[in-house]
Amino acid sequence: MTRKNADAARSTIRDVAARAGVSASTVSRVLGGVYPVSAETRTRVLQVVGELDYVADARAKAVAGAGTPTLAFVLEDITGPSFAHMAHGVEREAHRLGHLCLVCSTEGDVRHERDFVETMRAQRATAVILVGGTADTSEYRERTRRMADSLASAGSRLVLCGRPPLGPGAPVTVVEYDNEGGAFALVAHVLTRGHRRVLFLGGKPDHTTALGRERGYLQAHRARGIDVDPALILHGDFTRDTGHRLLRQALDRRLDFTAVVAATDMVAAGALTALHEAGLDVPGDVSLAGYDDIPFARDLHPALTTVHVPYEELGRLAVRTVLGRAPDAPGEHLLLGTHVVVRDSVAGVGRGSLARR
Repeated sequence: MTRKNADAARSTIRDVAARAGVSASTVSRVLGGVYPVSAETRTRVLQVVGELDYVADARAKAVAGAGTPTLAFVLEDITGPSFAHMAHGVEREAHRLGHLCLVCSTEGDVRHERDFVETMRAQRATAVILVGGTADTSEYRERTRRMADSLASAGSRLVLCGRPPLGPGAPVTVVEYDNEGGAFALVAHVLTRGHRRVLFLGGKPDHTTALGRERGYLQAHRARGIDVDPALILHGDFTRDTGHRLLRQALDRRLDFTAVVAATDMVAAGALTALHEAGLDVPGDVSLAGYDDIPFARDLHPALTTVHVPYEELGRLAVRTVLGRAPDAPGEHLLLGTHVVVRDSVAGVGRGSLARR
């Protein structure tokens, strides 16, 4: 434990008051933000709070019966079907184990994420679960490492669910699924049906989830000695509208392909609509596959071949794993498997590529 973390573990509201030269009740008013306090006093108290890395002991209140222990679930987009299923797993397992689950949607705003995590730290949440891929940069690792250390100093624990690990020594629990392996298996299935020109509708080029699925696509081709035409890899995001736009773009460019692999089922749904609008039959003219196996995938026409990701179990496992762990315990890395779900949207090569139609 660092000196700063040790100080935080020992610091009390009286320590803050003594160093700031005010009463404990004044410190409470500043932190509560309810009662009027002069700007000078507020600035002085908050400076000392930062120096001591002090957080109010909400856990003690919970133990005394004044509150319920909490878990926090932080995701980028609460409307995403896969995230919703993971959130459901977190909430159900947290409830079963006597914890209140709080959900925050950041819409990709790093400052919003940081502020919410700091709020959960101040409230001594048992754990904060960050969900979903991101850009795996040095800035991300440094920022997230600071969050992990800060939470650990307050008796909390950071969980990364589907996010890149931070490296050795970080007080973090990582729970993820075999993202790249799922894409490899899916594309291998498409290639075994005779397809050699497979259009890939991927995500953002710097997004870790998207990159893993693209690597699986490329590796499946390499494993069979098939060269990939770079023109067949298109990037966007993980939405239905992106799938529709990219597929229309591919048709307008008269790209030569016999199958489409979409980075998510939502992207596949948009691509399916674009194919139908162009008068093309799936899978008679073009085969189509997605990724995630969200419930509506089986209700598309035709039912979608896809990769099953155990999102709800990921959420449950994240909660089960983190509860009972020491906040500053060494990192751990858990990996769940994925598998291909074969339905009706992929068939053998039929009447030939679009460029020859």
